[in-house]
Amino acid sequence: MSITNSLYGALFRKNYAMLAAVFGAGFAFEVGFNNGVNKWWDNHNRGRQWKDIRAKYIEGGDEDEE
Repeated sequence: MSITNSLYGALFRKNYAMLAAVFGAGFAFEVGFNNGVNKWWDNHNRGRQWKDIRAKYIEGGDEDEE
């Protein structure tokens, strides 16, 4: 049995299995793409984001937040 026959039998023979495979692949791609873009953005804008410069402007920590 070839890999294409195995793939067809496991994922594409039944409509619900194909739908689950498509949604699962879409979700995995979205998570991976978002994580990759966020890492690129943070690396590209290092030192210019609030999380990087917060210590300069806030003295004494988070004691006075209400």
